[in-house]
Amino acid sequence: MERNSLAQNIIDTCLEMNATGLNQGTSGNVSVRYQDGMLITPSGIPYVKLTPEMIVYVDENGVSEPGKVASSEWLFHLACYRARGELNAVIHTHAVNSTAVAIMNHAIPAIHYMVAVTGTDHIPCIPYDTFGTKELAESVFSGIKESKSILMQHHGMLAMEINLEKALWLASETETLAELYLKVGGLHAPPPVLPADEMKKVIGKFKNYGLKTEK
Repeated sequence: MERNSLAQNIIDTCLEMNATGLNQGTSGNVSVRYQDGMLITPSGIPYVKLTPEMIVYVDENGVSEPGKVASSEWLFHLACYRARGELNAVIHTHAVNSTAVAIMNHAIPAIHYMVAVTGTDHIPCIPYDTFGTKELAESVFSGIKESKSILMQHHGMLAMEINLEKALWLASETETLAELYLKVGGLHAPPPVLPADEMKKVIGKFKNYGLKTEK
């Protein structure tokens, strides 16, 4: 897909995640793999004011194109692309339920079979580090290798998929699972979980689940 189309897809995704309550203000950020680096939302610009020309290209070495300032979280987006060569889009939000679970430093266990859409049997929570730092990027790198969706302690959530449409879907599923985890009292007592052999079976079924594979 050409750059302008990818940039517009990023903007459309940002607008949709705010309209659906998955994110608030400019607190989230979105990127797609492009050439040897990525296209990513700029820093601090309201989504309704974004144009495709404002989307920032950052190369594989972390160098932004001249005259533009990438999201402060560009470092962990780049870490995601290094960690998962088969995936091409990253969405980070401060979704309320996911962030609430993350604040308490809880992973989401196999309370529902839909946890398997992450490619594993739980949604891990990575340790807190200051936003925009190398330390946080290293933690994201480890977490996203384990699961396509992760929680970030005292911060929010992150979802990575083959394209923006599927990444947005995965982020929404993660937020729903976080809401379920809160509603069943997961912060206060371990909830019932599906057995490991059942989750292994479901994870296998989800390998061909959902949208057609598109880049």
